Amino acid sequence: MKRLEPERERFFWQEIKTICKTSRVEQSKEFCQHGDTSVYQHSLHVTYESCLFAERFHLPVDYAVLIRGAFLHDYFLYDWHDREHNHKRPHGFYHPSAALQNAMEDFELSAKEQNIIKRHMFPLTVIPPGCMEAWIVCYIDKVCSTRETLYRKKRGYA
Repeated sequence: MKRLEPERERFFWQEIKTICKTSRVEQSKEFCQHGDTSVYQHSLHVTYESCLFAERFHLPVDYAVLIRGAFLHDYFLYDWHDREHNHKRPHGFYHPSAALQNAMEDFELSAKEQNIIKRHMFPLTVIPPGCMEAWIVCYIDKVCSTRETLYRKKRGYA
């Protein structure tokens, strides 16, 4: 597995720990996202892979913004597979708004962080991402979701 450069790796984990300490993110470990992957694991995958992508291609991004936006992109805090739950359907169209609402309850978010969360489901949500960081998360979310759905833990992913 590829790793971030050491200084960025330390920064990455520091940011993740800060987010976890000051939010309800830990609840997302209880909800299934794709295949055998929890929402928490998925969010962590998307965040790390987004940083790797930006680093590999030397993209001009704000890594703090990228990490916060990516880690909170699916901060909807419900099991979208549960038909009995009172969440709105269809999940793919609705959950960016739910994630943004929850994130705004727990954090002060920059415009870029809000854009990452709100626009990560493009083209399902018709308005495209508005910054480089949001485009990266939009793309990497689809890569990770596909991988998590097709290659379950028993086959070596996650």
